[in-house]
Amino acid sequence: MTGFAGPTLEVRDLKTHFFTRGGVVKAVDGVSFEIGKGRILGLVGESGSGKSITGFSILGLVDPPGRVVEGEIRFKGENLVDQPEERLRAIRGNRIAMIFQDPMMTLNPVLRIDTQMIEAVQAHHSVSADDARQRARDALGRVGIPSPDERLKAYPHQFSGGMRQRVAIAIALLNNPELIIADEPTTALDVTIQGQILYEVQKLCRETGTSLIWITHDLSVVAGLADRICVMYAGKLAESGPVDDVLDRPLHPYTKGLLGSVPSRNRRGSPLAQIPGMTPSLMSLPDGCAFADRCPRAQGDCRQAVPPMAEILPGRLARCIRPHLEDQA
Repeated sequence: MTGFAGPTLEVRDLKTHFFTRGGVVKAVDGVSFEIGKGRILGLVGESGSGKSITGFSILGLVDPPGRVVEGEIRFKGENLVDQPEERLRAIRGNRIAMIFQDPMMTLNPVLRIDTQMIEAVQAHHSVSADDARQRARDALGRVGIPSPDERLKAYPHQFSGGMRQRVAIAIALLNNPELIIADEPTTALDVTIQGQILYEVQKLCRETGTSLIWITHDLSVVAGLADRICVMYAGKLAESGPVDDVLDRPLHPYTKGLLGSVPSRNRRGSPLAQIPGMTPSLMSLPDGCAFADRCPRAQGDCRQAVPPMAEILPGRLARCIRPHLEDQA
């Protein structure tokens, strides 16, 4: 699909549900977004919002009792939904890579790092073991691992947790993928290393045209990294738009609440702002807006029907019938 002129990834009305004895869990329920070549999309939300399942769905990594029940996932124009496992394996790790929150989902504890990285290269490219080793050595250097030749001979248990995560990130970068899905990969890293990793992935996207979906609950990371942001709540998108616009002047009350609960935005000595209540169960969502019971702007009509995702300002979408338009001046 060389020369494809459209977006790298288009997700349209994606629904991923889990069919359990207790009922149907609508983990992802009608999510749509797209990401262009070399662009970075931040997918933000609290735990249980569906952001990680969205990433797993794109790569076909949702296992029973979960499955994609509706929607399209178009990678370079090719719909990945219902593709045979053989086709998905050819794409995973090569054209689309995923960085998991837990590095041991990537690393095999009983194999040396060089064995794992060389296999990851040779699974998709006909190169010699020496060429694959050189590529592995370069990838370790890109993520700030010192003495890469020595580290290649080590086993995962000989690394610290943060170092293991850097190895997992290096493996994702090995084959210069066209799309990387990163699921909170820097949570276990100290701030200095986190900054280095963020710099490297930004540089990679800028220089190679790789697209990146960065899944996180940390708004400060997204603010300095992403071009656009999608905010998820209870399996649906609450708001999306250019990152600076959304974070400076949010439309949805949930986004405004998230930003208000960041300590740096509160006056020194004042109580930390909080969103009242709890996220509703994805097994028994209310009839109207899922955020209505926690929303200071909610009125009766908010509880009657689920608001559509609508373009409220140019390039800015929100799922709200009472958005914060007063803050947009």
